[in-house]
Amino acid sequence: ELSLHGAPSHCHTLLAPVLRELSEEDETRWLTLIAPPSSLTQAWLRRAGLNRERILLLHPRGNQPPLQLACEALRLGRSHTVVSWLGSVNANARQLLLRAASVGNAQSLNIRFG
Repeated sequence: ELSLHGAPSHCHTLLAPVLRELSEEDETRWLTLIAPPSSLTQAWLRRAGLNRERILLLHPRGNQPPLQLACEALRLGRSHTVVSWLGSVNANARQLLLRAASVGNAQSLNIRFG
């Protein structure tokens, strides 16, 4: 889990190199972003230098909780890393993410903006 505090522009500046590095992984699988804030647009991804050909942006549909979508993406194993914006993650949610990541041989990273 990565917790960033401060103005949104500063948080984005700190987050960009992390996402850029993950988007450049020498992997055939995706970097998947689950429920990113609206400020992380395709234009921002381009300006931040991310390899957008290796990124999936997923948003929950209807009443689907973002945690459920993150777990599904992790479990499927089509992503090397699933980055989510779930807010504060309790112990139960953390266990669900860890189990799903283990099944899909993936990494899970939750981002919190403070």
